[in-house]
Amino acid sequence: MRHFKHVGLSAATGLAALLVCSHPASASSTTGHEPRPPKEEVFQLVAKQTQGSGFIDVDGSSGPSQGDEIVTTGDLFADATAVGDYGQICTLTRTAPGDEFDMQCAGSLALAEGQITLDGRFTVTSAGPGDINFAITGGTGDYRTARGFVHAVNVSDTETQLTVHLIR
Repeated sequence: MRHFKHVGLSAATGLAALLVCSHPASASSTTGHEPRPPKEEVFQLVAKQTQGSGFIDVDGSSGPSQGDEIVTTGDLFADATAVGDYGQICTLTRTAPGDEFDMQCAGSLALAEGQITLDGRFTVTSAGPGDINFAITGGTGDYRTARGFVHAVNVSDTETQLTVHLIR
């Protein structure tokens, strides 16, 4: 009986030593491998609308009203080279006097390596839209772990400059 007690204590002591020696902090400092910080890629795209905006007026009134939707689609260019296409659906979520309103938009950028999905909200005033920033909510293919944001600047009624800040 004494033998089992000694073996039990030895096993417990050995297990404790194993746990202490393989602590994650001591393991990472001995291997020299630190986790990589996420890498941000920044690139420019131009979105050119190819079909007229589809406008869905939910209440038939003149002017913007809550629930109205705008659907757009077009091609994406890097410099002068076509690199993909995009689609976007925006819903008016708030209206105010002077034709001011908020838009909530969901969209995707379809590129050769996969799709990047976007979502965001911005305000439109009589002077036009203010800052437009969309969160990158995910993607497919090479972009399946995508996050970051896209800054959009409307340069005309049918053309938007996109600065993509991609982390994957």
